[in-house]
Amino acid sequence: MSRIRKAALATATAAVLVAGANALPSAAQDPPPPPIATEFLTGRAVFADDVGLKLKVKLDDKATTVVNTTEPSRTVVARFTVQPGAQFPWHSHAGPVIVNVTQGELVYVGADDCAERSYPANTAFVDAGHGHVHTAFNRTDKVTVIVATFFETPAAGPLLIPAEAPADCPV
Repeated sequence: MSRIRKAALATATAAVLVAGANALPSAAQDPPPPPIATEFLTGRAVFADDVGLKLKVKLDDKATTVVNTTEPSRTVVARFTVQPGAQFPWHSHAGPVIVNVTQGELVYVGADDCAERSYPANTAFVDAGHGHVHTAFNRTDKVTVIVATFFETPAAGPLLIPAEAPADCPV
């Protein structure tokens, strides 16, 4: 083999190796998404008017829960992307939260009864906040997306207040 042919073959081999290394699927190069990603859609806002908020929630055949807030100001809206199998830690919120499921399905479990309630896309639910301990998770094999509107948020700091998992809940 002539020197020119050897040089051309070596150059071609190097080019194939470089191109192959750069052509790997991006999934192999990008880190996986976090189990639960948070995107704030708004900053913390305060009502300009005098606003009160009263929510009545009746789950299944249980008694109606009334959530009263005298100062619902400091709202914030966030989008959470929940990967398959991911679970929020047990927690509560300072005030009530209205949750819209926009994609997939979210399973919500309150510590008071440990019942699993499934909310598919295009449904919404209310978390009472004020110390109501709960968790939620995505048990499907597809991504779940929720948009949550928080009321009575603290001026700064986290929106979730960590809580111990109830001993009698299997989740």
